[in-house]
Amino acid sequence: MSESHGHQPWVDEKAGRLVRLYTVSSGRTRPTSDFDLLTMVVAVEDGAGNYLGPDHARLLELCQKPISLAELAAHLHLPATITKVLLSDLVDSGAVTTRAPAVAAPDPTDRDLLEAVLHGLRTRL
Repeated sequence: MSESHGHQPWVDEKAGRLVRLYTVSSGRTRPTSDFDLLTMVVAVEDGAGNYLGPDHARLLELCQKPISLAELAAHLHLPATITKVLLSDLVDSGAVTTRAPAVAAPDPTDRDLLEAVLHGLRTRL
């Protein structure tokens, strides 16, 4: 077993993850909190001292600066659903804080936007 993945002895370079995903999430398939893929996550300075497991520890390392849930899942090579379950554990323990994504929706009454859409529709028809 290779340990080239840093301090992750449960990952083999050729075989991949040696631990089944349902064991990573303790068999849970739903997080206790509602997260969007764009939810921003950051570790709390006085984060809880409870050790929850190696994947939780890796999540905390990645959350030292604000990062989105989608990026966390990509860095961990885990499905977003499993990442959400792990993240909800950290939120419940007070180790991280989350912020919903800020959605900048265009003004629905923006005349320029409506005219551009109308022009685009006319050129297609």
